[in-house]
Amino acid sequence: MSGHSKWSTIKRKKGATDAKRSGVFTRLANTIIVAARTNKGLDLAIDHAKKANMPKDKIENAILRGQGKIEGAQVEEVIYEAYGPESVAIIIKCLTDNKNRTVSSLRAVLNKYHGNLANSGAVAYLFELVGSIELPIKQETLDRDNIEEIILESGATDYVEDDEHFIIYTKPKELEEVKKNIEFKSLKIESAKLAMNPKTYTDISDNKKETIIKLLTAIEDNEDVDEVYINADL
Repeated sequence: MSGHSKWSTIKRKKGATDAKRSGVFTRLANTIIVAARTNKGLDLAIDHAKKANMPKDKIENAILRGQGKIEGAQVEEVIYEAYGPESVAIIIKCLTDNKNRTVSSLRAVLNKYHGNLANSGAVAYLFELVGSIELPIKQETLDRDNIEEIILESGATDYVEDDEHFIIYTKPKELEEVKKNIEFKSLKIESAKLAMNPKTYTDISDNKKETIIKLLTAIEDNEDVDEVYINADL
């Protein structure tokens, strides 16, 4: 399994646990607020919230807040770049109403695990923006061969797999179209979103891998953090 897939698997299992906590709804609400305000990715944000069983009234309130129809603190998207152990590149996407709080917390976590925040543009060039769809391999109606045929015909640019999922990549502007093409074939998608994929991966010594995983987990435990991307081959 590639390093990317391993970290995706860790995040997925962690997400299953986090879904039982009230904090996950705060993250989902912030995603909807920003999407509603910028008019970008709102359908995907709502779909993600519904899959996490977020109450309908919370979804509607987040939409109204993003549209400025009800009051609330201003939530904005902020991207931080960082280095981890062995100079691995990290991109941290945050949705926050207090940038000072967020950056202070991130700096403390990075320092604890021998990392540091970087200047804007220091590591971003090592990643590319893609559409990313996670599709469980086990489906009720179709077998693996049928699913792979559907993926190839969906308009996707590429796909890989881990133990339980196909991870399907698309051009950013074609994410929703590819998602609809796959769902039209009665396949159940677990998630669909824009992501930052490493252009290449950095080899990591075995004695640092656990430290890096602990760092990434600690970063994602911050309620302001929406997504974390890394170019380490774990």
